[in-house]
Amino acid sequence: MRWDVFCRVIDNLGDVGVCWRLARDLAARGDTVRLWIDDASALAWMAPGGATGVEVGAFDAAGDPGEVVVEAFGCDPPPAFVARMAARRPVWINLEYLSAEDYVERSHRLPSPQRDGQTKWFFYPGFSERTGGLLREPGLLAERAAFDRDAWLAAHGLVPAAGERVVTLFCYDNPAVPALLAALAQRPTLLLLTPGPAQRQVTSAPAGVRTAALPWLPQPEFDRLLWASDLNFVRGEDSLVRAIWAGMPFVWQAYPQDDGVHALKLDALLARMAAPGDVAAMWRAWNGTAAPGTGWPAWPDAAGWQAAAREFRAELAALPDLGNALREFARRKMQENPPSGW
Repeated sequence: MRWDVFCRVIDNLGDVGVCWRLARDLAARGDTVRLWIDDASALAWMAPGGATGVEVGAFDAAGDPGEVVVEAFGCDPPPAFVARMAARRPVWINLEYLSAEDYVERSHRLPSPQRDGQTKWFFYPGFSERTGGLLREPGLLAERAAFDRDAWLAAHGLVPAAGERVVTLFCYDNPAVPALLAALAQRPTLLLLTPGPAQRQVTSAPAGVRTAALPWLPQPEFDRLLWASDLNFVRGEDSLVRAIWAGMPFVWQAYPQDDGVHALKLDALLARMAAPGDVAAMWRAWNGTAAPGTGWPAWPDAAGWQAAAREFRAELAALPDLGNALREFARRKMQENPPSGW
């Protein structure tokens, strides 16, 4: 199949991160993908070598549609392209944001009839068999199982001292950073700071915390960074999924919203994970959603946290992955209403 994936870069690069992973995943399965994006600059470090089967073009320069059109996060393809779609009738999918909230299962695969007679289909990634699943490229977990942590860290000049744990910090701006640093100082820690807010907020660290500033990493290397760490602080959508596949203890920072909706997203995911109480307390403290007056919590039990992370990964790995689910959905819709004009 030939896919057209449309992406608008809003902020924080999560949108382009998800879209590139999807495009690369579909191409790895033998399809061809054209990624139409309004700002491709981040791909220079995110995907410096490109990917076989993936073509990148300007958002407003899209030509004739392929068999499947994916608009990421309701970004609305250019009107001229939509007009050409009306003649060819490709499968039109709106790939929505990731959430563990109940509405996802109710809304997944619902049709949205358009004024020109086309149908747009809502497709939700998620954490249950009643959703589209998560991006998980073929062979990822086998590669994870064969990963040599010490060799990877050494190759990047990141050698933990005896007894030092390795912690990765990838975050939005967060007023809880000083409390986190104080908590990390309770035991020797090598804190790996990703570019952006993490490096901007951590300009010094207390005794017991040794910091290292990282460059922007290509996506496969970012995955390995999470595999190499004992604890990962991640944010948004793409790095959340990658932290899950890493199978290591992690803390997620939801995108903060003024109306507090992010607290609902946080609690829904904690419930889906069946997170131990001490882990949930850590997540809420980091996201600023703990009850007023609640101090920084004690560190969760390490063995229990590790077991919970691996159990959640195994549960999700037993479900169909997002790339495969999209391909199967598109095939079914093409059989029901074959595209025309080929």
